[in-house]
Amino acid sequence: MPRVDDTSSVEMTLQTLLKILDHSLDEIFVLDGEQRILYVNKACERHYGLKPEEVIGKYNVDLFEKGYWKPSIVPEVYKRKKPCYIKQQTYIGAELMTSAIPILNEEGEIELVVTTSTELKTYKMGKANKDDTESNSTHSKTEADRMITNSGKIRQILAFCEKVAPTDSTVLIQGESGTGKGVLAHFIHKISKRKNNPFLTINCAAIPEELLESELFGYAKGAFTGASKSGKPGLIEVADGGTLFLDEIGEMPLALQAKLLQVIQDKQFIPIGGSEIKKVDIRIIAATNQNLIDMVSAKRFREDLFYRLNVIDIHLPPLRERKEDVIPLTYNFLNKFNEKYHENKVISEECLNILIHYPWPGNVRQLENLVERLVVISDSIIQVTDLPDMITENAGTVTQLALPHSLDQALEETKRTLIRRSYQTYKSSRKVANDLSISQTKASKLIREYCSDLINKNSSDRPSRQ
Repeated sequence: MPRVDDTSSVEMTLQTLLKILDHSLDEIFVLDGEQRILYVNKACERHYGLKPEEVIGKYNVDLFEKGYWKPSIVPEVYKRKKPCYIKQQTYIGAELMTSAIPILNEEGEIELVVTTSTELKTYKMGKANKDDTESNSTHSKTEADRMITNSGKIRQILAFCEKVAPTDSTVLIQGESGTGKGVLAHFIHKISKRKNNPFLTINCAAIPEELLESELFGYAKGAFTGASKSGKPGLIEVADGGTLFLDEIGEMPLALQAKLLQVIQDKQFIPIGGSEIKKVDIRIIAATNQNLIDMVSAKRFREDLFYRLNVIDIHLPPLRERKEDVIPLTYNFLNKFNEKYHENKVISEECLNILIHYPWPGNVRQLENLVERLVVISDSIIQVTDLPDMITENAGTVTQLALPHSLDQALEETKRTLIRRSYQTYKSSRKVANDLSISQTKASKLIREYCSDLINKNSSDRPSRQ
């Protein structure tokens, strides 16, 4: 065929353009003059665990203040009205090299800002502004103990933890195995006044009963055959000034429960074989996957200890009840194990879709172990065929993701998704209005239009105007 040099007849539909942008490995953000996000491609899901429809329409500052990335390049580019470059890190562990390019109108004011972010592990520095990059690199690390979540339930728990962390109240975290009870305990410690002092963990189920007492309370010299001649301090003493995390507290023997009760009540104890009373200043956080109330009824757990531990009670929901966390956690673990094994694996959308529909009986720990396996055994792209049969056979009905047939359909589906997600989280038209930056009247109308099944499910869920 003869070559056609005249490009005037070449047309590209909006849908085709969006498909092209979604296949870019680089993240592309477009903001308007008010710093509202007009567009973002699917790379944002890999970097923040958020789907584009969860981002578009939000103000940049709202997402930044929620900690999805840091530092922020946006204030600088709006101030300077010149291209800016920065190194960033997202809360799920991706390191990015970001450029922000302002587009000015005839009056010299910012009309649009286009930001492009490339993951540093594939980035070649080239002609980037090295000084700007290095000046911000010291701010790029995220808090190691941040809870990775997009779940409204978990965000409420974290907000609650921020209230109780400054106190010395004992905390009891309950939840299934693998839900992240230890991570939450560490989070509480890291935002408490004890954050610069020790955080020590002991798993009461992993240590034999005859050794658990000496691990906790320590022993005096010559306390028993084989004991160290100089004695040994226990974790309670070593944790002085800090936090002691007692995991699987339901497995602690009854005899030790009595001694622990004394530590909580009087902040003092006597080591094994010793006669000297030791005083300590510690905060105790306990965790269990068992029903302690049932254990109290069965005389397998002391009632007085239960109420001493249960001053602040936190229930951590299983992963199957917070499916919105599957994607950010998957990418967080993917970043972690790519770095550990010096890989650069990516995961297919079809594979992610199956992971979202799987019930996760082993919770977050099971997901982490799976991602490590996939990074080790897969080729450059993790495909559905790389998943164990146990996952694919128990994922339920998976709805394949499809592009809408028209722009109107895309807008309608996005509107419906945003309203339903916001209402399920906040149950209030006022809060939905605030979350989506719309009037309360409009929020009430949209809730009636898109959430009738959610309202009827429970009469107490009717949209409130409070």
